[in-house]
Amino acid sequence: MTTDSGPYASGMGSYDIERYLNVRSAYGASFGPDGERLSFLMDTTGTAQVWTLETPRGWPEQRTFYDERVTFASWSPERPELIFGMDEGGNERAQLFRLDPETGEIENLTAMPDSKHRWGGWSHDGDRFAFTSNRRDESVFDIYVQGRDETGEDATLVYEGDGWLSLAGWSPDDSRLLVSQAYSNFDQDLYVLDLEADERELEHLTPHEGDVRYQSASWAPDGEGIYLVTDKGDADTLYLAYLDLETRDLETVIDGDGWNVDGIALDDETGRFVCSRNVEGYTELTVGEFDADNPTDYETFPEPDLPGGISGGVSFDPDAERFALSTTGDTVNTNVFVVDIETGAVDRWTSAPTAGIPRETFDESDLVHVESFDELEVPGFLTLPDDHEEGETPVIVDIHGGPESQRRPSFSSVKQYFLDRGYAYFEPNVRGSSGYGADYAALDDVEKRMDSVADIEACVEWLQDHPAIDPDRIAAKGGSYGGFMVLAALTEYPDLWAAGIDVVGIANFVTFLENTGDWRRALREAEYGSLAEDRDFLEDISPINNVEQIEAPLFVLHGENDPRVPVGEAEQIVEEVREHGVPVRKLIFDDEGHGFSKLANRIEAYSEIADFLDEHV
Repeated sequence: MTTDSGPYASGMGSYDIERYLNVRSAYGASFGPDGERLSFLMDTTGTAQVWTLETPRGWPEQRTFYDERVTFASWSPERPELIFGMDEGGNERAQLFRLDPETGEIENLTAMPDSKHRWGGWSHDGDRFAFTSNRRDESVFDIYVQGRDETGEDATLVYEGDGWLSLAGWSPDDSRLLVSQAYSNFDQDLYVLDLEADERELEHLTPHEGDVRYQSASWAPDGEGIYLVTDKGDADTLYLAYLDLETRDLETVIDGDGWNVDGIALDDETGRFVCSRNVEGYTELTVGEFDADNPTDYETFPEPDLPGGISGGVSFDPDAERFALSTTGDTVNTNVFVVDIETGAVDRWTSAPTAGIPRETFDESDLVHVESFDELEVPGFLTLPDDHEEGETPVIVDIHGGPESQRRPSFSSVKQYFLDRGYAYFEPNVRGSSGYGADYAALDDVEKRMDSVADIEACVEWLQDHPAIDPDRIAAKGGSYGGFMVLAALTEYPDLWAAGIDVVGIANFVTFLENTGDWRRALREAEYGSLAEDRDFLEDISPINNVEQIEAPLFVLHGENDPRVPVGEAEQIVEEVREHGVPVRKLIFDDEGHGFSKLANRIEAYSEIADFLDEHV
């Protein structure tokens, strides 16, 4: 870790940042093959590790003990063993490991640290698993199948890809794999790969023109169709559909009624499913069971009453009588709950603690809408501290990354920390955000990029008129693409800001696209513009080329191993801002990538951010 900044903040709220960052999260649940044991990820040690439970709210047992975070864990459907994923130092070159919970033995199944491995699921008999990897060519992903007893070198390359391939699961008879190819966040295709064919070729299921989303695909129980969410046709938002593999007919099953159907989790033996709809950032669940004779008909079960308002990550037990999922909200830290499908009864299984901070002290956000320069309504979440004084409350404008992402009212220990210190918190979903339809998400594409920055100006002007906010104490904060938004807002509207915080952000679109991971470049160019055709425009909007406009003090934080936004983006913006005489801090972590996963690093980062804001805001 390298730094050229000042000491930690002394702490002005009821609890310091270390206490808040020790509020734990439990998520990523997976039922064991006997249905009596549940695995999940929890960050009790400071980074997410694998834990297991045998009873609701029982004493959990930690199963992995690494300094690096575990990204997922999936039980075998037939044996008491699970596979989990983990990278090193945030480099995102994940390896797959097998854990025997009975002996504690862990085996590296891939052991190719220079390559990415993207999980594709267990076969139903538990004898094999599938994944995609860029072993052959760093810029593309191939499909592999590996026996549970085989080593990484023994994995069978079953198909050579030419782009961003991922797997959506094995067919019910384990003879085929469902394959997705992504061209951008708003354009994908689905294919089937027959593993038993003499010559393996991808069977194209979704030929189309223009951008069409085909996401969250799952095999129907009889293997003769696919359930998926899509916006094919005239739809602006995603709906749940059934694709008949023989006729290729696509039928609507659940319409989002103006909101996105985010996805479906389906048990391909019983046809029971959980479908989620994203309404203004909040989750609405449909729990049901498909008719075996008519795949577009289904019966519904009671919707579970879950706390927090945001839920996801469904895992069925072996008989599909229950499902586990995680749930969160503004004032609810993430925990795993188990739902009885037929009754809707909810049982909380995990007890991720709040570090002794009373839950009733957490503040809840309000959904607001701000009119932008062209009368577009921009949604956002505003949270005020309980003891705020009218006209004297400083505010942090926290801008999400993506850009095709969405800020939702989920629990954030960092947000609650700053609220406790007296800051208000505003989280806008500017044009280009997901969750509000394809048209809204496309409003910032390429040449319209700076319109989303103008949305930030409108939001700040709205905040300046808010009776609680001090108009002279407004800070911008954002990570990744949100870091670019911070830098762009500081260059485009320098008079609005008291300070800016850029976390792993893009300063120069040209150098970013030149140096990002080879496997990511095509997808990123589809969003931002290409180096070949749009270089002049990319240079024009890059904050590094307008740095002389920045007036507000700037704090730049980054991870040395970042494969998405290379650390050079931080180095160049700091150097240029400093040359123009603006106060600037820099904090680089040697053992982090695109964000900060280790507790000690997070404590240091947010302590220094608090110190920086106290000094300048």
